[in-house]
Amino acid sequence: MSQEERHPDTVTLLIGEKCMGGKKRSDIKPGLRVSIVLKKNQKTGKLSEGIVKNILTNSPSHPHGIKVRLESGEVGRVKEIFG
Repeated sequence: MSQEERHPDTVTLLIGEKCMGGKKRSDIKPGLRVSIVLKKNQKTGKLSEGIVKNILTNSPSHPHGIKVRLESGEVGRVKEIFG
């Protein structure tokens, strides 16, 4: 499937590759490796990486990313999902 044929809101997880995403709750599961932006880093966009422990956003989607707690205890919005 070419880049032009993909829907812009669709996240395709590929083993060993990084995909931008994190706006749909259904794409995120505990145990996944993700990058998040912490509230204190929103202005700079600095990302923190870790394993999802809990999903904190209840709605099916969020325009800024689904909020999660990592196993490290850090809380932030998902910006990247790693497969």
